[in-house]
Amino acid sequence: MSAERPFQHVAVLKGGPSAERDISLCSGAAVAQGLRAAGFSVFEIDVRSETLDLPAETDAAFIALHGRFGEDGGVQALLDERRIPYTGSGAAASRAAMDKRLSRDRLAAAGLPIPEGARLSGSGASCPLPLPVVVKPPSQGSSLGCHVVRGPDDWEPALEDALRYEGEVLVETFIAGRELTVGVVDQEAMPVVEIRPEGGAYDYRAKYVPGRTRYLTPAPLPARCTHEAQAMALAVFHALGARGFGRIDFRMDPRNRLFVLELNTIPGFTETSLLPKAAAAAGMDFPALCERILNLAAFGP
Repeated sequence: MSAERPFQHVAVLKGGPSAERDISLCSGAAVAQGLRAAGFSVFEIDVRSETLDLPAETDAAFIALHGRFGEDGGVQALLDERRIPYTGSGAAASRAAMDKRLSRDRLAAAGLPIPEGARLSGSGASCPLPLPVVVKPPSQGSSLGCHVVRGPDDWEPALEDALRYEGEVLVETFIAGRELTVGVVDQEAMPVVEIRPEGGAYDYRAKYVPGRTRYLTPAPLPARCTHEAQAMALAVFHALGARGFGRIDFRMDPRNRLFVLELNTIPGFTETSLLPKAAAAAGMDFPALCERILNLAAFGP
């Protein structure tokens, strides 16, 4: 095994026990194909519970698990115990990024702009902020249970759906304007991507049904706004203690003010996913992206 390639036998962890299992299976299959194209020996591991059984030859794990156990620090803690290097952030940073309540607190403490927000527990509560608002479970991804509430009649159904996933919901002021995202790989901010969903809502279907969303890469922004988004993405990455790679989502209002929505520590790797699009715009093909992320694998904090 050469110094340039510290890992050769790689376990790609996909599936998982969360509501995002189907997307994770797609991401994991794509990563496995990319790593094989780059010359690695790959074991595809379909994770079905919060346990882990890896081949003895495993040099490193490429985590493609979205949601619970994958992004909340669970699988990272198991790999830390076994001293197996893995891609992405450590257990503590993963927990902080996955829990939007905790990440909001840390981003605010770092002086980064976030939408006004409030927490609610249980059904029957009235909306705590002026409409329009965004209602979402605090620890879900892929926009599961996430709704934009524009009128009073939309409030109760949105609240009930979000509560199906968790016992508490996060309500945030809806920032009218543009949807942007910035990938980070090895401390480098990728080109900004602008997301223009059909119908205006970047929901689960808009994310994963091909043709329902336009992705502009690089985003057609003034140079100042591009640089600001990239610098803010790196600041978010550092504020939450992330490492390796990730993707930061923003809203930009009509006055070109940026608001941080979240850090995704294990963003998607499907055919419609955003980090591979940004990397391609930076001249990095998919196998090269997978290899670069893998070479950053580590264990521990």
